[in-house]
Amino acid sequence: MRWWRRLSLRGRLTLVGSFGLAAGLALGGLLILMVLHLVLIRSVDSTARQTASDVKLLVQTNNISTPIQSVGTAFVQVVGSDGTVRNSSRSIDDAAILNPAQFADARAGHVVVIPASRVQPGEQGTLRVVAAQATEGSNPAWVLVASPTRTVEDSTEAVQSVLLVAYPLLLAALAGFTYRLVGWALRPVESLRQGAAMISASGRHVGRLPVPDGKDEVNRLAVTLNDMLDRLDAARARQQAFVADAAHELRSPIASLRTQLEVAQRLDEAPLADDLIADIARLGRLVDDLLLLARADEGDPQLRLVEAVDLGVLTADVAHGYAKARVPVTCSADPDALTLGDPVALRRVIDNLVGNAVKHATSRVAVTVIEADDGLRLVVTDDGPGIPAADRERVFDRFTRLDNSRARSDDDGAGLGLAIVRELLRLHNGRVALGDASPGLRVEVALPSAGPDGELRTDRSNPTDRNNAPTADAGRP
Repeated sequence: MRWWRRLSLRGRLTLVGSFGLAAGLALGGLLILMVLHLVLIRSVDSTARQTASDVKLLVQTNNISTPIQSVGTAFVQVVGSDGTVRNSSRSIDDAAILNPAQFADARAGHVVVIPASRVQPGEQGTLRVVAAQATEGSNPAWVLVASPTRTVEDSTEAVQSVLLVAYPLLLAALAGFTYRLVGWALRPVESLRQGAAMISASGRHVGRLPVPDGKDEVNRLAVTLNDMLDRLDAARARQQAFVADAAHELRSPIASLRTQLEVAQRLDEAPLADDLIADIARLGRLVDDLLLLARADEGDPQLRLVEAVDLGVLTADVAHGYAKARVPVTCSADPDALTLGDPVALRRVIDNLVGNAVKHATSRVAVTVIEADDGLRLVVTDDGPGIPAADRERVFDRFTRLDNSRARSDDDGAGLGLAIVRELLRLHNGRVALGDASPGLRVEVALPSAGPDGELRTDRSNPTDRNNAPTADAGRP
């Protein structure tokens, strides 16, 4: 099949179409010959029966001559019921043209086929014999008419010869037409290929692929490819921004470390260990955050999402870690608020949300875990400045920090905290939504609940309530 693989798609389609046309034309030609032969044979039989009817009338009125006058190319005999020839046409002798068995079939209404040489020695072809009863009584007479099929065979052979000459010419013409038609049909595909080649050669998006008119498969392919190119462009833009932001964020702790070391070297003093450890810890957190987001983007976050986790106990443990925070953190949770997931990842989600609330709260932070009909709810509220509704979508983007948050603290991080929250909740089939706490910010997280055996529980709520469930939204950086 190497020759087949070397053919272009246009050549393959033309070849397949030509084979189909060849088979169709061959079957059509055979059908024409069969129908023509059948029609001509029926015409011969009909003419023979009409001749037999005419001779029968002559016999009944005693107006028949001896020998019987020739009727076209047919041969006529009048015989008795015992097969004795009583009269015949001039072109045949007095011998019976049918033997007793054939004569019985003819009297039963069947058409009997005999060789033409039985009537005329040396004659080619066959004769079709029909019978009609001329008289009744003790010894009735029968009229036998034998019509030759030579004209039928000659007509069939003539049509067959014409078809054999016209068949290859018609097939060649149809193959050429198919080749041009396939080329016209594949022209939009070639345009798509050229557009893709231009994009590939330029290394950047230089425009959308041409979309052909109509609503066929090629049109849908072009639309799908353009959508894919748009997504690739958006992903590339996000990747470039991510790399640029990551490089920018990594420069700060590295520059701080370098400055401290250079100052200590110039003053011939040992650098402060606490400052170095703080910068190294900040650098380590940033690298860990970047690694987690990169793994999430690749679909391999390396999480164990099969462990039953008591969200209330986990939240209380995280809140206890903020006992010495600048504002009090209160926690309340329903008992046995179980969900299925990775405890380390869920702890990080809670810690990011609580830490973010503590950073911006004025006097208090409240954390609540409740079990609703459609799952668990983790609600974190603070009485800080909140986030304007217009900014609640973009603050979930990576490296996004609002102006007011940068003004509130000298250590706002890299703007990855809520991006990590969103990714980890997505991996746990969870959702997050923002709202107003009047004053402050309300962050509500929805997670599926699980039973003690670690199996996720089905949604027991009214299906209409799902429209009111929180969806992936934005958060404070």
